[in-house]
Amino acid sequence: MDGTRARLVETHTAVVVFAGDRVYKLKKPVALGFLDFTQRSAREAACHHEVELNRRLAPDVYLGVADVVDESGTPCDHLVVMRRLPDELCLETLLATPRDMRDDIRAVARTVAVFHERAARSPEIDAAGTQAAVLALWEETLEQTRRFAGRLLDAGIFEHVAAMARRWVRGRGALFASRLSAGDVCDGHGDLLAADIFCCADGPRILDCLEFEPRFRHGDVLADLAFLAMDLERLHRPDLAAQLVDGYEEFSGRPQPRPLLSHYVAYRAMVRCKVACLRHEQGDGEAADEARALLELAFRHLERSRTRLVLVGGLPGTGKSTLAAGLRDALGGTMLRSDEVRLDVSGAPRGGQHRGAYAQGIFAPPTTDATYAEMLHRARLLLERGESVVLDATWSDHRRRRAARQLARRTLSDVCELHCQAPATIARARIEARLDRGEDVSSATPQVAERMAADFDPWPSAAPIDTTRDVPLTLSRALRAMARAGA
Repeated sequence: MDGTRARLVETHTAVVVFAGDRVYKLKKPVALGFLDFTQRSAREAACHHEVELNRRLAPDVYLGVADVVDESGTPCDHLVVMRRLPDELCLETLLATPRDMRDDIRAVARTVAVFHERAARSPEIDAAGTQAAVLALWEETLEQTRRFAGRLLDAGIFEHVAAMARRWVRGRGALFASRLSAGDVCDGHGDLLAADIFCCADGPRILDCLEFEPRFRHGDVLADLAFLAMDLERLHRPDLAAQLVDGYEEFSGRPQPRPLLSHYVAYRAMVRCKVACLRHEQGDGEAADEARALLELAFRHLERSRTRLVLVGGLPGTGKSTLAAGLRDALGGTMLRSDEVRLDVSGAPRGGQHRGAYAQGIFAPPTTDATYAEMLHRARLLLERGESVVLDATWSDHRRRRAARQLARRTLSDVCELHCQAPATIARARIEARLDRGEDVSSATPQVAERMAADFDPWPSAAPIDTTRDVPLTLSRALRAMARAGA
C-alpha cells in the first residue's frame, strides 16, 4: 500500500485523516459514558493533553494542535497534528508478513520498561492501583457492556466473566497492596495496541495513549503491558505475547506474577470488547465477531488466573508427591510438601530421612498439628497473592481438611481434594524402593503406612485417583477431576 495515499479512518471517538506526510485527528462530539466530548472546550483540552502525553513515547511524531476556523476566522474545532509514519512499519501490519518479529517485540518491551521506570508516580496515581479501584474499573466496564449481553454477546459467558473477575479481585487484597508498596503503579499509556506501534529503524514509536480519563491510564505496569499482550493474542501471536512479557521482565529487572498478568489481560480484553460493541452499534458490521472473540479471550484468561488450593493426599507410597509435582507444573503454581515443612517446624536436620515409630518423635501429634498449621499459613500468603497452591500431605485427619476448606473460602480460592490410591502391594514396593534409595525426605516405612491406614478418616469429599497407571495418564485424570469439581 502507498504510505502517502490519503485516507480516512473512523473510530468510536475520532475521525483520523491521513494526508501526505501528516495525520489530522478530529475528536467526535460524543458522550459515551466514559468520556464526554460534546463541548468544544473539552475537545480542545483533550487535544492539547493528548499531544503532551504522547510526546513521552513519540516526541518527534506529535507536532501540536491546529484550530479549525469558520469563515470569520473563529475557531470551531481542533485537530491533533502528527507526523505520518509509514503504514508498512505498523506492528499490526508487520504481523501479517513473514518478517521475524522477535527483535521488534524485544525493542518494544525495552521501550515500555524504560517508559514505566520514568513514568510519574504519586499518591493520587497510586489510588488507581488499589483493590477497590481495580474492582470499580471492572464494574464500570461490565455495566457499560451488559446491554449487549444476550443479543451481541453470549449472556452466559458474560455473566461467568463478571463473576470470576469480581471473585478474583476481592480475594487478592494482599497482592494489590504489595504492588503499591513496590512502586508498580504509575501514569502509563493506557491503550497499548499493535495498530498504534510503529517499528522504525531507530526504535519503536508508540502512539495514541489514553488521554481523556487519567484513571484509565493510571494503574499497575502489568495492566499497561497486558493491553499489548492481549492484542498480540487477538492477532493470533501468543508466542510474541509471551516474548513481550519475558522481555519486559528482563529490561525491568523484575519477575512479574503471571496470575495478575492473566487477570489484567482479561480486563483489557473486556475493555476492547466494550469498544467493539460500541463500534458495532455505530454501524461497523465487522465489530460483532471481534466483540465475541474478545469476550472469549477474557473468559480464557480468567480461567487461567483462577486461584486454586489443591489437596493431594493419601497413604505413603500412593504416588501423591509425583502427582502433586505434576499438578504444580500444570497450574503454574507452588507445591508445599508436609515432609519438608515438618523439618522446618521440628528443627530436624535436612539431608537425610528421619525414620521413627508411628506418631512419635517429629511425627508426634503436636508436631504434626504444627506442620499442617504452618503449611496452611504459607498457603494463605500465596493464595492472597493469586498463586495456586498444591498441598502434598497425607490429609488423613478430617479436621485438617476442614481447615484447608476454610482457608479456601477466606481467600476466595477454588478448592479441590484428590485422594491418591494404589493397592497395598504396589504402595509397599514404592516405599521400600524409596527407602533403599534414600533420596527423598519422606521417611514412612511400610509398618508406619499400615498404622496410618487404620487411622485414616473417611474422605468422601475427595476424588479418588488411581495412581497405578503411567504419570501422564494419572495427571490427566486428576485434572479432569478438578474440572468436574469446578476447580
